[in-house]
Parts: sequence; C-alpha cells; structure tokens
Amino acid sequence: MAVVVLMAVAAWWFEPDWLYGWLKVLHVVAVISWMVGLFYLPRLFVYHADAAKAGEPSATFVVMEQRLVKVIMNPAMMVSWVVGLWLAWSGFGFSGAWLWIKIAAVVGLTVFHVFLSRSARRFAAGENTMTARQWRMANEIPTLLMIIVVIMVIIKPFA
Repeated sequence: MAVVVLMAVAAWWFEPDWLYGWLKVLHVVAVISWMVGLFYLPRLFVYHADAAKAGEPSATFVVMEQRLVKVIMNPAMMVSWVVGLWLAWSGFGFSGAWLWIKIAAVVGLTVFHVFLSRSARRFAAGENTMTARQWRMANEIPTLLMIIVVIMVIIKPFA
C-alpha cells in the first residue's frame, strides 16, 4: 500500500505525460462502478420492499445492501470525485459551462447516493417507508442524471 501511495505522490508531483490518460482510465472505471451501485441498490430495494420484514430473504437483502454501499459504492464515489476534480482542474481549469453542468449532475448523483445509503440503514432497522413501486420510479433518477453527464462530456455543449 505504501508503495502505491508513494508512486501516486511521485506521479502527482512530477506530472508525467502519461498521468492524465491513466487518471482518465481510473475515473471511468470508478464512475462505472459507482453507477452500477446506483442502478442496482434501488433494484434490491424493490425486492426488499416486497419481502417479509422478519424473514430470511429480508436479512439477506440487508447484508447485500450494506456490502454494496460500503465495499463498492462509497469507494467508487470517492475515487470518482477526487480523480474527476483533478482532471477538471488540470485538463480544463474548471472552465466551461458544460463542465459546471456536469459537476451539478454529479452533485445530484451524490445526493441520490446519500439518500440510498440512508435508505439502506432504514431497511436494516426495519423502517422502510417506500413501496416497491416507488423504488422502481426512484431507480430512474440516476439514469437521467447519467444522461446529462454523458452529454456534457461527449458533446460539450456551451463550450
């Protein structure tokens, strides 16, 4: 671990030509991992909302939801933000309306992430208040925000 951190600091300090490309790769992989969680967790909630509260399936869903949030979603979101902000600064100097619209959409994804994390804790405590149908509708939120992000990154309108 110390070797990886040392290499990262050295790469950041010396900023070799290859760094930007590799950080883009890391960013894309982290974003894909984060989006998978943002798509899958509400789907788990759909099934969990239909499961009996005290049954074995409900307990299994709690474990799946907690692991998804802690092992995949939280780290992926953090890497997405840290690397994404570095790329925005070093590649674009935080300029361009398209970039700020993208950042606003990512803030929306982050707010949805926090909502899902809190919902997972409520499910674990047996306090879910939403129906399976409401979770199905909530599952569309990250899709809409992702479409905005992709348009801003690929098309770069308002550039």
